[in-house]
Amino acid sequence: MPIYDKPMIYYPLTTLILSGAREIGIITNPEQKSGFENLLGDGSQWGLNIKYLEQHEPNGIAEAYLIGEDFLEGSASGLALGDNLFHGAGLGTSLSTTPHTLGAKILGSRVSNPSDYGVAVLAKDGTVREIVEKPSTYVSDVAIPGLYFLDATASDRAKRLSPSTRGELEIADLLTSYLQDSSLALNLLPRGTVWLDTGTIDSLSEASDYVRVVQKRQGKLIGSPEEATWRLGLIDNAQLLSLAKKQDRSAYGQYLFELLGHSND
Repeated sequence: MPIYDKPMIYYPLTTLILSGAREIGIITNPEQKSGFENLLGDGSQWGLNIKYLEQHEPNGIAEAYLIGEDFLEGSASGLALGDNLFHGAGLGTSLSTTPHTLGAKILGSRVSNPSDYGVAVLAKDGTVREIVEKPSTYVSDVAIPGLYFLDATASDRAKRLSPSTRGELEIADLLTSYLQDSSLALNLLPRGTVWLDTGTIDSLSEASDYVRVVQKRQGKLIGSPEEATWRLGLIDNAQLLSLAKKQDRSAYGQYLFELLGHSND
């Protein structure tokens, strides 16, 4: 599914790359697995290692840590939801310096419609006091975006969760387990940083409009794995040129040529 000029998954994938991820597990249902494999391959074209993990039923976000336990091999990890888009000056630097080897670190974003999200209730000192999933009455305007950095205990913690009334293993419950251990930290996204949850038709259209306007105004792509891995030194000029040639009839491919100062003529 596209957001403007590129597949939706390119956006969270690029966010993970900027955060320092080099081994990435894509969790998908079996019916869509081959589509993702055809699109992303094994990730080697971007200097990455991509594996595919199957979720047979939508049993909640926290189930990712059960499905991905063998993939994680006891390491800390970052989890990005496939329909979340982040963009803003300095975001890459902020994510790349986010420590997540011990405890859990989450992001917070002030929103006007907190009842649509899981929210963090903050104490006066800015620490998290409580996590509430889609509150029916106002408790906080700090929503928790779909990007979480959890330590090596995440899978074991997920095993101890009980399904909610929705029959799902809730990410809010997993984060609460860290909160109860006083090992949960929250970073508020700076003003001007954009977070878009594209889980509805309207929000998907809004995200496409945002990407279109910003890219046309600035002349820079949002959510490009090719550019992100090239700028981080995961692929060199020759590899970027090869990727550009494979897309030379598209505006996306032309942009990659321009990064190198090349023309495909």
